Amino acid sequence: MAFDLPQSVLFCCDHNAVRSPMAEGIMKQLFGTDTYVQSAGLSNDLEIDGFAIAVCQEIGVELSRHRSRSFEELEELGDQLSSFDMVVALSPASHAKAQELTRWFHMDLQFWPIPDPTGKGETRDAKLDAYRKSRDEIIERLKEAWGEEG
Repeated sequence: MAFDLPQSVLFCCDHNAVRSPMAEGIMKQLFGTDTYVQSAGLSNDLEIDGFAIAVCQEIGVELSRHRSRSFEELEELGDQLSSFDMVVALSPASHAKAQELTRWFHMDLQFWPIPDPTGKGETRDAKLDAYRKSRDEIIERLKEAWGEEG
């Protein structure tokens, strides 16, 4: 069952290099500008992952210009965590951090445990398949939450 789109959503994961940028880009593609969407990580110590760029490009989602950012940098850039209607954590560590950071805010915090595809697969094709699996799980969760398209 799909629900109304929130006005703003923050996706978070560990490094803001794979899962959360994929979720941000895919949500923007599916639902357009009806919702303000951002992503962040516990840290920003990695650049956007090339395999994440490749599997999103397959479905028309452009990630190559994404710049990784942490929760702290997000706030430094003017996006206060308290201004988001919903935070969706995609990893256990980011869920714990989001719980800590949002405990005093009135917002919807959700945990979508999307598997980390990094380090999976021995060949390029096997690695791409792991990333596609994570991408497709994100798409499935988005459609379950808010329908096919905005």
